[in-house]
Parts: sequence; structure tokens; C-alpha cells
Amino acid sequence: MRTWMLAGTGLAAIASGFVGSAEAAGRLTLYCATDEAWCQLMATEFEKATGIDVAMTRKSSGETFAQIKAEKDNPKGDIWWGGTGDPHLQAAEEGLTDVYESPMNGELHDWALAQYEVSGGRTVGIYAGALGFGYNTELLAQKGLAAPACWADLIKPEYKGEVQMANPNSSGTAYTALATFVQLMGEDKGFEYLKALHANINQYTKSGSAPIKAAAQGETMVGIVFQHDAVTMKAGGAPIAVVSPCEGTGYEIGSMSIIAGARNVEEAEQFYDFALKADVQTKAREAKSYQVPSNKNAPPPPESPKLTEIKLIDYDFAKYGSSAERSRLLGKWDSEVSAMPR
Repeated sequence: MRTWMLAGTGLAAIASGFVGSAEAAGRLTLYCATDEAWCQLMATEFEKATGIDVAMTRKSSGETFAQIKAEKDNPKGDIWWGGTGDPHLQAAEEGLTDVYESPMNGELHDWALAQYEVSGGRTVGIYAGALGFGYNTELLAQKGLAAPACWADLIKPEYKGEVQMANPNSSGTAYTALATFVQLMGEDKGFEYLKALHANINQYTKSGSAPIKAAAQGETMVGIVFQHDAVTMKAGGAPIAVVSPCEGTGYEIGSMSIIAGARNVEEAEQFYDFALKADVQTKAREAKSYQVPSNKNAPPPPESPKLTEIKLIDYDFAKYGSSAERSRLLGKWDSEVSAMPR
């Protein structure tokens, strides 16, 4: 267990102009795995900066990985931006993404470059965020329950039917949760926990952020999500409390990869460089996205969870992002957890 320390956060500004603007007009097919608003913002800002037409598709991390894998013999996408790093690492291992060294690498935090190094240059970190959960304070008060502060609280009998999380097969967020419980508790106890949690789950959603959106709307009490997604709901006025579990928790390094065999490689490389710029990363707050940016010159939004103050595990991205380990854990979850009655 360790408290994760981010590298220095210098505030030096960089030029906001983007080399090769309107004259470099072309096309780009963007596969995006963050929230829709941020996906749309990135597509729009890149079009404005370069004149390149962007066709953007938004899906969850697991769905995007599955699509890229299905299209490997005839790639239709050019670049995959966002979503948890584990499926990006699996795609790198399977040769579904290409090596690219951006001139922006020198401005990135060490944790972002660690993704680049472990993948052999096939992916890079663009943001970071800690796993946790959020709960609807009004529903909690109505039911007279004590506020949950730990993972252990979510498997108590009084929370039966009150918890929602995504399906780890489609959601990078939920796969991070699965891998977190295994690393935090050990595999046997981690799966015991997942089975106990299953009894309290009212729905496994497709998207990782859907559970906290449901909590914000009063459709469930608790949503297991990345904490920044709970912050988004709270910042929007929903009665949501954000929790960093007392036992400790895992985290994601949201990543970006150029798809192998991309039809528009030059445009993909331009987007890659663009997305790593400090002034571009600071625009995330406009889309109410509160992850920690990977560029050292991009200060996190003030609402962002303070990663240096959260009890984070030493998440093994290389192991849990590998094709074999992901497939094994997902298969075990399908057979031992998902198949159980509730």
C-alpha cells in the first residue's frame, strides 16, 4: 500500500497555437472512451485547431477494445482516446496499436510515461483517476442508513439492492474494480468479496459512469465508479457524496493509442500530440471532467480528487493489462460471480 505522489506540477504555459492548422485539412476517425461531453469537446477543439474533419464514436473502454479487435483485418478507426489503460495495454500486447513517440512526451508525468514504456511505445497516459464510489445523500437519509466509508460497508445486508456497478466485460471502470479487489485483498478473498457484493447489486451497467448517474437521479443509492465521475455529478448539483474507501483503492491511467493500420496516420499523430498539450488538457473542466491531467504544466481542476491524499494500491498495470490475465479474470468473474443468483 502506498500514497501515490504525482510528479511536479509546473505551471509554465505553452503556446496554444497548433502547427499545421487549416492547411492540414484531412479526416480522422476517433474512437473515444470518456464521457460524451468530453469526447465532443475534443473532437470540436481539434477540428477548430487543424481544419481536420473528425468522425467520433463514443463507447466504453471494453466495447472500444472489442471493436478494434474485431476490425483488425480492416481497421476503420484511426485513434483511440481515453478509457482505462488496461485494455489499451492489452491492445498493445496483441499488436492492435502502433508505436508512436510524441514530441510532447517530455512534458508528461512519470506515471503517463510508464504506460508508454510498459507498452513498448504503443500507448501513453492522458489522465489519472482513483476508483471509489459515490452515494445519494438524500436516499441514505430517507432509509436511515449510516454513511458508507469502506468497501466492506457495501456488502452489508442493509445495502441489498442499493448498489450499482458496471459489467467488467464492457467497462474499463469495472475491470479496474475487479483487478483492484484482487490486488487489495488477494484473489480468493477478492472473489469472496465480489460474490458478497453481487448479492447487493441491483444492476450491472454497460458504461462505467452509468452507476453514479443513476445515483444522481435517485435510481440507486450507491454507484461504484472512478471518484472524478462522482465529482462530476456533485458539481452538477446532485446530492452525491464522494468516497475514497478506507481500505485503499486502485486507480486508472486513462490512455491513448494509434490504431494499427489506421487509414489516416498523419492526422492520428496530430491528434495524439494535440491531446497531450497542457492547454488542451485543461479544457476537460469545461466538459465537467475532473481527472488529473498527464501534462505536468496542466494543473488539475480544483474539484479533482487529490490523488496524493488517497490511499492507493501499487496497481500492477503490466500484469492486469495483459491479455492472459484480463481474459482469465473476466472468465472467472463470469463463471463464479455473474452466474450467481441475486
